[in-house]
Amino acid sequence: MKFTLSWLKDHLETEADVHQIAEAMTMAGLEVEEVLDPAAKLAPFTVARIVSAERHPNADRLQVCQVETVDGMKEIVCGAPNARAGLTTIYAPIGAYVPGLGVTLVEKPVRGVVSNGMLCSASELELADESDGIQELPPEIPVGTPVAGLFGAEPVIDFEVTPNRPDWLGVTGIARDLAAASVGKLKHFDIAVVRGAFPSPISVRLEAPEMCPVFAGRVIRGVKNGPSPAWLQKRLTAIGLRSINRLVDVTNLITYDRARPLHVYDLAKLSGTEIVVRAGQVSAETGEPEHLIALDGKTYAVSPADCVIADAGGERPIGLGGVMGGESTGCDDDTTDVFLESAWFDPLVIAQMGRTLGIHSDAQYRFARGVDPVSLTPGVELGTRLILDLCGGEPSDIVFVGEPPANPAPFAFDPAHVKRLTGMDLADDRIGTILGQLGFLVQAAPAGQAESWVVTPPSWRRDVEGPADLVEEVARIEGFDSLPDVALPPVAVPAGGVLNPRQARVRTARRALASLGYAEAVTWSFTKQSTAVLFGGGDDRLVLENPIAADLDCMRPSVLPNLIQAAARNAARGFPDAALFEIGPIYLGDGPKDQRTVIAGLIAPHAARHWEGTGETPLFALKGDLNAVLEEIGAPVASLQLVQGQNRDWWHPGRSARLQLGPKNVMVEFGELHPRILKALDADCPMVAFEIVLDNVPEPRGKSGKARGSADLSAFMPLTRDFAFVVEDAKPAGDLVRAAGGADKALIADVRVFDVYRGKGVEDGFKSVALEVVLQPRDATLTDAEIEALTAKVVAAVEKQGGKLRA
Repeated sequence: MKFTLSWLKDHLETEADVHQIAEAMTMAGLEVEEVLDPAAKLAPFTVARIVSAERHPNADRLQVCQVETVDGMKEIVCGAPNARAGLTTIYAPIGAYVPGLGVTLVEKPVRGVVSNGMLCSASELELADESDGIQELPPEIPVGTPVAGLFGAEPVIDFEVTPNRPDWLGVTGIARDLAAASVGKLKHFDIAVVRGAFPSPISVRLEAPEMCPVFAGRVIRGVKNGPSPAWLQKRLTAIGLRSINRLVDVTNLITYDRARPLHVYDLAKLSGTEIVVRAGQVSAETGEPEHLIALDGKTYAVSPADCVIADAGGERPIGLGGVMGGESTGCDDDTTDVFLESAWFDPLVIAQMGRTLGIHSDAQYRFARGVDPVSLTPGVELGTRLILDLCGGEPSDIVFVGEPPANPAPFAFDPAHVKRLTGMDLADDRIGTILGQLGFLVQAAPAGQAESWVVTPPSWRRDVEGPADLVEEVARIEGFDSLPDVALPPVAVPAGGVLNPRQARVRTARRALASLGYAEAVTWSFTKQSTAVLFGGGDDRLVLENPIAADLDCMRPSVLPNLIQAAARNAARGFPDAALFEIGPIYLGDGPKDQRTVIAGLIAPHAARHWEGTGETPLFALKGDLNAVLEEIGAPVASLQLVQGQNRDWWHPGRSARLQLGPKNVMVEFGELHPRILKALDADCPMVAFEIVLDNVPEPRGKSGKARGSADLSAFMPLTRDFAFVVEDAKPAGDLVRAAGGADKALIADVRVFDVYRGKGVEDGFKSVALEVVLQPRDATLTDAEIEALTAKVVAAVEKQGGKLRA
């Protein structure tokens, strides 16, 4: 919504400038977006007079002009055909920005002659759409006069209107609120009744009262249409509207001035003597909806849910009710008789019409938010008066059909609510004054009623429904800066902190994965049902009845498909080397017990080709990251069993495994994803991933909130011993590591696999696993006998797992 300061002053007596008005609007709850000041844009431009104009020595179409300017005599090169001696025009100095050209003037030669400025046209200053040459001004205007004052450029305020305040879509509504906020005094104008000289030859019939419950209008004959006067064109142009003709400009003016849309029909183009308001129709023979060519030149198909204005006994559509008129009955310069319409349309119907038809006109914008029903007859009277003043003519009696919606109902209100809800200590008189200035009717409550007042909202404030709404009105007009500054009461911090153990683990895992170089992805908890089937889901119980998109119609059984698709999208856009993770829910059934929280990670390795090789195998890198995350969240890593060959279908056989605490508690599945799955999800490169079921990770034992004690470091150097054991090829190396580490938990600090060998010297079906065992003395340096005894314990422990010490 836009308006100028002079327009506002037609309704508000005030000495405030545009910036003070904008500040007051902001404090009263009106969200000012911008203050446009064309005068500032025109500040560098002044009036100048051409003293002489000679043909350019090097160009036939250019002239070298000697120009009297505010800066003295200037030599300026000009190509305008109307540049001549004695012409008064507009001068732009060097350094001025010319908005119509988008350039800043610099001193430079034009075909060998330096031009010390520019002579401007109206279009180059964005004062007109087109210009035939430089601007010609009256010769009596003195040289040096600022151009901004000549063209009446004035500031424009642009602000956002919230859906609950349709009264702000008229300048009168803004003036009313500013007057209540003590910015000025509201001017009250009584709209004079224009008596009809003859009965209206046009009648109105309402066939769809649920769409249009009330309709008013009148005929005005003998009008003379044409271009609007300068004041009206200037007012509309300032807010970005194009002047069309007097009749149409009057309706646009009242739309913005009073938030009351009107429409005029050319009476000679109407068929018959009756206007019918009805729903859109569909042909019974063809099943095709009827069509209308609107004033914007576009053809619209009208459905039975749309409101239509029709003539010819209701057969021919001539307008979209509350949205836009039809081209067939539009007014032009030859119009002599008109029918002026002022109606009220249901906001929900008009809002839906705008969305369905894709029309967002000024009328639709206002009717969709709710026009004041009481403004029908005043709108007709005001429109009639302006048309008579500008176009002449003779009006008929007013046709009024239907019943407008009931006015807002009164309700009880106690002014003490203001202090109770806001803390503002205002006198009852002040509260009553604010409400009265906003148009509310305040009356004393009947005797014996608990509340003090009975307040009736005005017809244009249907958003006010109870005492809390009135308190808000008082608070915003008094000023939100007047709200008392009161500290909130202190809230005791919970002894156990603000995060429960599950939340703490999630935060720890998130930080750990981020530190390992993974980027967090936040994806939908839904996926496509066919994708869910690939990951063991897709149960009909988990299919959504009202999905937000066709490919998000099922609750996800795993986070991995979303991560795979995210990595594939990155690869398609030139970023194939992705490492992603997500922590979120998965859904295995239709009950809350079947919901799990998982920590999923995925690597799409795509390192640059290099003669040195590709570095570490991605699967082992992933396993290292997985172990690091498990340790960070307190999982019993040392007790986990690594099991191969039992993973589900979306994992690559032989390149995947699971970590579990016994067969009934599978904590992790990890490995390479099956190529079939990747192809189905449009992923080209191999990917490795893991998925930790956080619900299956047991809480650490003996964990307390006490601070960690000092490190218990041994004073003795550690030593290592290497072992090579021959085991069956299917035997997991992790079993050997756990067996060796358990031989003596007090002295063995770590066990690592540093080599796996298959080949000469090792029977087929077997492999050699080399372990490095780190021994950490605690009390004294180990003797040879103690080392030998410990070595024997390690060998014995591994042999129980089927390992045989390699000779």
